[in-house]
Formats: sequence, C-alpha cells, structure tokens
Amino acid sequence: MKTPAATMCNLLAEDEGDRGFYLAHQLIGRALGILGATVHWYDKPEMRKQRKMGHITIVGSSMGIVEARLNSMLKEDSSDSQSEVAPRVGIIMGSDSDLPGMKEAARILSMFGVSHEVRIVSAHRTPAMMFSYASSAQERGVQIIIAGAGGAAHLPGMVAALTPLPVIGVPVRASALDGIDSLLSIVQMPRGVPVATVAINNATNAGLLAVRMLGVADADLVARMSQYLEDTRDDVLTKADKLQKDGWESYLNP
Repeated sequence: MKTPAATMCNLLAEDEGDRGFYLAHQLIGRALGILGATVHWYDKPEMRKQRKMGHITIVGSSMGIVEARLNSMLKEDSSDSQSEVAPRVGIIMGSDSDLPGMKEAARILSMFGVSHEVRIVSAHRTPAMMFSYASSAQERGVQIIIAGAGGAAHLPGMVAALTPLPVIGVPVRASALDGIDSLLSIVQMPRGVPVATVAINNATNAGLLAVRMLGVADADLVARMSQYLEDTRDDVLTKADKLQKDGWESYLNP
C-alpha cells in the first residue's frame, strides 16, 4: 500500500431522481472538507434508491485516524443541521474528475466562513438537472455560482443564461489541449450572458472573487479579505528577506 491505512464508504442513493442526487451531492461536498478523502463519482445518469452511485476513499497514517475522519464525515452527513444555513455560493462542476481542482474554491470559502454547497451538474449528461439547479438557485438563497468545466465547457455559460445570479467560470485543464479549449469555451460568451472567467484550473481565484463580490454588502468579509491580503504580503516579504539574507543557493538548499 502507498498509504498506511485506508477505508472506503459507498455512495448509495438515498432517494429517487433529483432528490437522490441532491442528497448524494451533500455528502460529496462534506467529503471535500475531510483531509485524506477522495470522491469517486460513477456519473450514472439515473438515480435509484440504494443504487451505488460512487464511493469515497479515506486515507491516513493509521486506522484510528482514518476511522475518526470517516466518523466525522458520516456524523455531519446524518445531522439535521446541514439545512439550517442556506449556501451563499454554489460550486458546480461537470464531473467528479473536476473535483481535485474545484475543491480549492470550497476551501477558500470555508476559510472565509462563507456557506456553500458543492454539486456535480453536467450540462451534457444531465441537462434537466442543470436547468433545475440554475433556475432554482436564487430562490434557495444562493447569491453566486462558481461553475467549473473542461473540454467543450458549456456549463458556466448555460447556467449564466438560466439565472440572474453572477456566475464565475473555472476552465478545467482536460487531457487534451491543456485547458485552452475550456478557457475559450467559457470566456467567449455572447453579449448579454456574462461569465466572469478565471485562469485555467484556478478555482482558488474563483473562491476569492466570490468572497470579494459578497463583500460589497458584507463588512466582515471585507475585513477578512483585507487581512488575507496583508497576510499574503507578509508571506512574500518574509521570503524576500530570507533570500536576501541567505543568498539564492542557501535558499534553494536549506
């Protein structure tokens, strides 16, 4: 084994149709916040109760740590408190293969204390779900949507066409064309359907942009963003001082 300890949690459908997808994506979103957890979504088009839709693997340095992480994830999943706070930001992507990059947006939002949800919504494989998600987002309290897609990346643009909410597009680097196709698909939107597009695979900036947009009406987020910028500046100055003091050879070979 490449890791000392590991376990697997099956993603079984808890309900039929869109409700089943919603519940599965709730667990996926929480799994992204668990250290060592990886989501494997099978991209099956139909949700039937008790059907295996994917699985989550959790790794760690010992079985005790792995079990604690699993229990933490399942405890959150069974809690009724998950519906108490409406998500201010919706993070959606076309496939579970986009999760490794898109999770960075979720981590930024968590760092700033912004409630959010994470969903898999494919523009091509589940167009009805995409329509339902985009058209109902505002009613559910979502204020900003971050949409990531690769290849023929239609998800951000189609969602922007269906909702009055601001949409931030994240071009995902696919196996072909190094993500340039994704970037051009998202950034070249027609007049009247704007999508704020960040750099290829830069979900971090998508999260930061969402925080800044929310900060227009949230003084606490503005203060947190100011502190984030100050911390970033201090980090660079610390590195600059170390390089000047130690020289480049010592800096690269501590």
